[in-house]
Amino acid sequence: MSRRDRLKGLFDDTAQELAAANYEESSSRGSAGPVRTMALTLGRMEEESRAIQEALLSGERIVELDPDLIDSSFVRDRLADQPLDLEDELVQSIAENGQEVPVLVRRHPDDETRYQIAYGHRRLQAVRLLGRKVQAIVRKLDDTDVVIAQGIENSARRNLSYIERAVFALNLELKGFERPVIMKALSTDKTELSKLLSVARAIPAEIVRSVGAAPGIGRRKWMALAQDWNGMTAARLAKLVGSESFLAEESDRRFELLVAELARKEAKPEATEYDWKPKSGGKIAGRIKSAGNSFTIALKTGDAPDFGAYISRRLDELYEAYRAGKLQAGE
Repeated sequence: MSRRDRLKGLFDDTAQELAAANYEESSSRGSAGPVRTMALTLGRMEEESRAIQEALLSGERIVELDPDLIDSSFVRDRLADQPLDLEDELVQSIAENGQEVPVLVRRHPDDETRYQIAYGHRRLQAVRLLGRKVQAIVRKLDDTDVVIAQGIENSARRNLSYIERAVFALNLELKGFERPVIMKALSTDKTELSKLLSVARAIPAEIVRSVGAAPGIGRRKWMALAQDWNGMTAARLAKLVGSESFLAEESDRRFELLVAELARKEAKPEATEYDWKPKSGGKIAGRIKSAGNSFTIALKTGDAPDFGAYISRRLDELYEAYRAGKLQAGE
């Protein structure tokens, strides 16, 4: 069998496997956004598979490159890299049979001596691990082409988790890509993209990074968390997400701990109330009340009627002195 026939058969088999894998995943997630956009995903993967197949069959040159000359994409999609090892099925397959399918790269836009990968990240990682040259097709691609190819790769077998999709969508928007391009890159529609972006905007990036990809946590739970979020939440959770015990847990479990902490009602600090009089004497007196975030001073100025105004004029000065003391103490 010629190389051309082998490649055609390989791409036909790959398209069938990808369709089956994505159908199973969409079924397990229910009938919401994933099912609505499954046809887009499968159609786009088939289109990319056909494009690479046609490139190979038409004689587009496959070159061997040093993997160390190939950089990753200019926009991150995964929250954490998923490294391969020598026991991985893909690594073993390439070790035994060679690299059957080339990766797709472009010349690096900022360095003509280097390349930037558009498709085949895991193949590149496997070949690099084996210490081999990587077979690649070098093609002229703009940023939009790279983003869409990256999305296609993520639709195949190793899908992004829901929060990774949300963060990827937001990263693309922040880099100036228009909604139609982002929808194509994520194989999604306008409604679902809006939900992804709303989640990514609502929950601070540092909290998302602390939780991680959370592959078992789907759209509904992340949306519920986003809807319950408020400006005070991040400060409240700082101790939890920074603890060793939290970071030692699996990503899904970290999400559950986060939600449990938010659901826990904070004990209200006990209110205190006391009187104040200057040690040096005088007819001035004050009543001080402290309860949580509220602190009240009521003054009877007596023989110092302008003392209240004196304090008011120096509030900025007092606050800056307070902050400086905190910084000095390392708080």
